[in-house]
Amino acid sequence: MKDYIEERAVEIADYIIETKATVRQTAKKFGISKSTVHKDCTDRLQQINPSMARAVRSVLDINKQERHIRGGMATREKYLHLGE
Repeated sequence: MKDYIEERAVEIADYIIETKATVRQTAKKFGISKSTVHKDCTDRLQQINPSMARAVRSVLDINKQERHIRGGMATREKYLHLGE
């Protein structure tokens, strides 16, 4: 694996752990695709630093459990502002 890919995977993992960011937020911040973020966090990071990979996985699992709530709140906000 190339050095810059390993460095990017670790940077992404640090960002997700510190900010509890979603895959979309992380992809936007780093200017890469959601697929790349996901691959870095699941596959590549497991080979580089397994303990960090577990920490990232727990944050991503929490985000996955909460995504339907965030989606509902966004829809609610959308329709609240339509009447204005």
